[in-house]
Amino acid sequence: MPRPQSVHDDELLARLAEVFRMAGFEGASLGALAEAAQLRRASLYHRFPQGKAQMAEAVLDRVEVLFDDVLEPMRTEADVTAGVTETARRIGGFYGGGLLPCVLDTLTLAGTPDAVRARAAGVARVWIDAMAAAAVRAGRPEESARASAEDAFVHIEGGLVFGRLFGDPAAFRRALADLPRLLLDEH
Repeated sequence: MPRPQSVHDDELLARLAEVFRMAGFEGASLGALAEAAQLRRASLYHRFPQGKAQMAEAVLDRVEVLFDDVLEPMRTEADVTAGVTETARRIGGFYGGGLLPCVLDTLTLAGTPDAVRARAAGVARVWIDAMAAAAVRAGRPEESARASAEDAFVHIEGGLVFGRLFGDPAAFRRALADLPRLLLDEH
């Protein structure tokens, strides 16, 4: 009978995500990942036989699942403005009010394998697609909705970078407050 796992998958992926979020792919050493996971390297390799790239892809898979919950109001709320506003609130919580770096950003820095970079782009695409769909539901033409969703993504991600650089989440918070206008108002 196999030994029970000492760290369950959700907790393990949250711990690994924290290392990747703070250090990026290249900066996340196996020692730091094992320490954060509270596992020996051998145990970490047992769970992820393909190594650090597999860990990063698993983290991104988990981020996508978590983001499904974050994006859900924007996708399903009958009042699109209320759904976008609630999603903005959830995005704020997901990123610690704007003080946590975005793992999509840090996992695409130099040295990241192409497969991990492509997986991060896929997660970002899901986010952008959800914002564009909300804008279309609110009556924006598809092309305009897509451009607005991309601009909103850049605005939010830029706010996170600003917060990381200056320790000030104000730009991120303004980006979230602006999300309904960015997506739903015709420019």
